[in-house]
Amino acid sequence: MPAKGDPKTYAIIGAAMQVHRELGCGFLEAVYQEALAIEFVYRDIPLQREVALPIRHREQLLQTSYRADFVCYGNIIVELKALAKLSGIEEAQILNCLKATEFETGLLLNFGTPSLQYKRFAHTPHMNSGKSVKSVDYSSSVGKRAWVWSR
Repeated sequence: MPAKGDPKTYAIIGAAMQVHRELGCGFLEAVYQEALAIEFVYRDIPLQREVALPIRHREQLLQTSYRADFVCYGNIIVELKALAKLSGIEEAQILNCLKATEFETGLLLNFGTPSLQYKRFAHTPHMNSGKSVKSVDYSSSVGKRAWVWSR
């Protein structure tokens, strides 16, 4: 679980664990999304579902938006997957979304394995270099941390 110093992501991951405990793996992503919405309401976690997030290129708003599964607490992007294994594609998707929206935190939750997998992504401006640092916390079963630098 994430550090208790981050109570919002802790609460979101706890809700996801409860859904996974009750449903197990093997359902389509839409099933987990609906169940997780119910669990968020039950736990008083503020949520918006299927949120269209604007994307800009060269300061122009694109007609195409990114649709997040959830935005919780007004600033945490929550993406759900139901895959046998996560790849770099899912991670790149949430990192790009954080970069484009300037939200600070993203969670990637995978219900497609016997134990819930989660990854926490943080996007914070790096003061001196004009770059951002994105940290990735992997689920406790993997126990790794990686740093990604971008301009």
